[in-house]
Amino acid sequence: RQSSGNRPAVGGCCDTWFLVLTEFLCSLKDHGAVKEVQAMFDLGAETFALPLEEKLKYEQGDPGRLPDMVESLNIAKDDVLAFPDVVHRTYPSTVSPVIPSVVRPFVCKSLEVNNIILRIFTQRLGLPEGTLEELHRGLPSDSKTRVTRSPPIPGRDSANRPISGAHTDFGSVAFLHNILGGVQVLLPEEMQWRYVKPIRGHAICNIGDALAVFSGGIPKSSVHHVVPPPGAQGEHECRSVVFHNRSNGAQALHALVEHSPAIAESVKQYPKGKFETGSTVAEWYLRRIKYQRLGNRTGPQSWAASRGTEHDPAAK
Repeated sequence: RQSSGNRPAVGGCCDTWFLVLTEFLCSLKDHGAVKEVQAMFDLGAETFALPLEEKLKYEQGDPGRLPDMVESLNIAKDDVLAFPDVVHRTYPSTVSPVIPSVVRPFVCKSLEVNNIILRIFTQRLGLPEGTLEELHRGLPSDSKTRVTRSPPIPGRDSANRPISGAHTDFGSVAFLHNILGGVQVLLPEEMQWRYVKPIRGHAICNIGDALAVFSGGIPKSSVHHVVPPPGAQGEHECRSVVFHNRSNGAQALHALVEHSPAIAESVKQYPKGKFETGSTVAEWYLRRIKYQRLGNRTGPQSWAASRGTEHDPAAK
């Protein structure tokens, strides 16, 4: 449904770092989004059930990554929209045949939602109409759908080694669908992690580094991690589906001060150069990925290079 003024009802966009989209996603349910999300969960389950030797043919990591408990299926937006042409990579036998019927509808619906969010931010930030959407068009893009699973961890202390350590996301907006608890957010100037409760038929929207930089820090990247599901939920397998929306990789990553007085004013509140990354979106992403791998680290500085805009060394 719509808010007053015929604008989509997504409240608090410029004030909240981790958003639960309620009214807007209720309308998505009427348009089949829940069915599309469930189809992606089912595709993930089918793919994770493949023999290990088959899955290893599509492995994207390397021996230099920290071992973890998470199994992931990553599907690039560019490959989905160009199918049957291949832009980045090929996929397991469970995935390729259903890209048109399962993956593409999910990606298109996710883009529809993301574009509405970007339009709202464009308006609230005082940017010319279409500015943020335009930054997210074209190739190359590292936007992707990710389906994850981690095994049950009954009785495990959630404070002991999170499933996914504290981080900010690389891109602009992450659109997360989960079933069990475990996502926690660290709000600015707080030291206590807070759970983000999953709500049936709703999604979590997370602001990432690129949007934080483009906006001059008006919406900040959300520091978050994932711990084992609390209480009795720990008896169950933890699964999620997320769409990471990232801008064109060739785009220079800097605050859009020349297009918005509000952004220009915000930048003045921070140390000089904070939002001048000196890199493109793709270079920012590759730098963070590179130094997450142990084989590429040479000391504390290279580890810090894997971190994002809201890096806090004390967060775990």
